[in-house]
Amino acid sequence: MSASQAVLPAASTTIARAAQAGAGAQGFVEFADVEKSYDGRTFAVTRMNLTVARGEFLTLLGPSGSGKTTTLNMLAGFERPTHGTITLQGQPVDRLPPYQRNIGMVFQNYALFPHMTVEENVGFPLSVRQVSKADIATRVARVLDMVRLKQFGDRRPTQLSGGQQQRVALARALVFEPSLVLMDEPLGALDKKLREHMQLEIKQIHTMLGVTIVYVTHDQSEALTMSDRVAVFNNGGIAQLGSPDDLYNTPQSSFVASFIGENNTLEGVVDRVSGKECRVRLNGGGEITALAVGATQDSACHVAIRPERLSLAPAAPGANALPATVDGRIYLGDHMRLLARLANDQVLTVKVGPEATMANGETVTVSCAPNDCRAFPADPGTGGALPKQGKTT
Repeated sequence: MSASQAVLPAASTTIARAAQAGAGAQGFVEFADVEKSYDGRTFAVTRMNLTVARGEFLTLLGPSGSGKTTTLNMLAGFERPTHGTITLQGQPVDRLPPYQRNIGMVFQNYALFPHMTVEENVGFPLSVRQVSKADIATRVARVLDMVRLKQFGDRRPTQLSGGQQQRVALARALVFEPSLVLMDEPLGALDKKLREHMQLEIKQIHTMLGVTIVYVTHDQSEALTMSDRVAVFNNGGIAQLGSPDDLYNTPQSSFVASFIGENNTLEGVVDRVSGKECRVRLNGGGEITALAVGATQDSACHVAIRPERLSLAPAAPGANALPATVDGRIYLGDHMRLLARLANDQVLTVKVGPEATMANGETVTVSCAPNDCRAFPADPGTGGALPKQGKTT
């Protein structure tokens, strides 16, 4: 069965009611001025203000060391904030231990007990809550059926594939009907095909149950596929928060443009600004017109252009036209990427059809509309929140 054909059984109405009880539009989870320092001098998370709506699938996305996992750990209760308040359903939880937060957790390494069967692993959160054996059996059977593992209940984790083990971990996180489920790089250990399949399964379960999910990953394609909103982390803060479409098509910084999806970056200086557009002198020669997103007169800037927004067809009136030489060809089945070297030696990746016949060394003209180019300040901070120095009070 392909990932697109995966169909899950009808959700338990008990779990769905628990996830949706008292549904509100905003403020299910709140971070208010949250900061975290491990040494009192530098900050892993700084000036964190974030609201998660009930039933939302929010992904925390960013490179290693950007603060996303520390943020998740503070919400889970594994770390305490140095400053600020975290609330869940309106109640402060930043001083509560993890077991008092009613939060489900799914880890990258599954964290299953090897000496227990699948049923025992899934039922463990209910056992520690002193639920009756009969109720445990009913609820475990229900959630295993939901993740399509009912026939594997008597097996041990070592007898399962990686994808099956991840389903067990997910079932364990859902079985006690938590108010919130946190996932920390849960698919990182899976191969590409299985990872894509599990992405759809997790999203389907989220849609069925309406449970609130906060998901951590460094994989931008995973974030775009699964999320209602994505918080892009950089330097301990949120560089941009929005829908996958907003982040891809209207990035607000050079960092976000480069981190989300494929991107070409041209360096230059703003020669003039006219309304929403600016004219940029490219380093080494050449000019380009782009939307001015924070870039100002006479300032150094980075111009971001998506490969699919570039064309080798004759330039339309008002479009940018850049002479170039084909410097390489990458065949990818359904399309080809041409490497086009400009006169200033900067290289653009152009996404074209697989039938493209341009040869290395051939002279071409690369064109693009000004609205498809975004000029950002050439800020070394690249749009992220900068760590504060000194102790917080």
